[in-house]
Amino acid sequence: MEKTVNQKAWFLVLPVLILVAFSAVIPLMTVVNYSVQDSFGNNQFFWAGLSWFEELLEDDRMWNALQRQLIFSGIILAIEIPLGIMVALCMPKKGIWVSVCLVLMALPLLIPWNVVGTIWQVFGRSDIGLLGAALNGLGIDYNYTQDPFDAWVTVIVMDVWHWTSLVALLAYAGLQSIPQAYYQAAKIDQASRWAVFRFIELPKMAGVLLIAVLLRFMDSFMIYTEPFVVTGGGPGSSTTFLSIDLVKMALGQFDLGPAAAFSLMYFLVILAISWVFYTVMTNLDKADSKR
Repeated sequence: MEKTVNQKAWFLVLPVLILVAFSAVIPLMTVVNYSVQDSFGNNQFFWAGLSWFEELLEDDRMWNALQRQLIFSGIILAIEIPLGIMVALCMPKKGIWVSVCLVLMALPLLIPWNVVGTIWQVFGRSDIGLLGAALNGLGIDYNYTQDPFDAWVTVIVMDVWHWTSLVALLAYAGLQSIPQAYYQAAKIDQASRWAVFRFIELPKMAGVLLIAVLLRFMDSFMIYTEPFVVTGGGPGSSTTFLSIDLVKMALGQFDLGPAAAFSLMYFLVILAISWVFYTVMTNLDKADSKR
């Protein structure tokens, strides 16, 4: 008996395809068009080929921004993933405190990015900010507007405060999906707390942790609003990440061709590294499941 295929279902998907075409495909094609052309004003464009890409690959400015971006994303993942898991393990699993903890953990995620940057900009000031005044009162010379190290610490702590909750909530959801029978069996076998975490909780959280790593990497690699509001990319260019450098090129210098080529290379780097993360973590998950 042959299976009947109903092609009318495509009409239900058609509005979504049209929306994606206008919101993603068409702007992407516009960027590709700009990346291979040059403009001298009056909306006149001239073919430039791959010259913008070649120029960017030889530009130390982009490579320095990429290096800063990779270091920042690496630090963020190294802090937020373990910290989020620890917070999730400490959260209660039953009772009224579950709802209280979930609400408290979700609060930082509800604050807009520009507001987060403004909060930490004021919070870290040495004259009126609580953090800056407290550190200076303790004899610590803290000034994120003049010292690159202080600027980095401020931006990292700000991002950890803002986004660790996301990792904790995802890890908590993975923990809640573990049947109680697993814990009962571990108790009968007198398994240690580390053994329960290593062989029961961590494998069951692997799926959500993969999502957490990918989300946090992509978001940290595209971060713009928070560091721009707090430091403006400074002092100097110490916190000028790829997104800030791209905006300065596109809007500050109005170099549409190089900025378009820059954005395409930016997109490809994010896509490639995300694919590597996904492939490695998926293979590790499969290897653990076979043991």
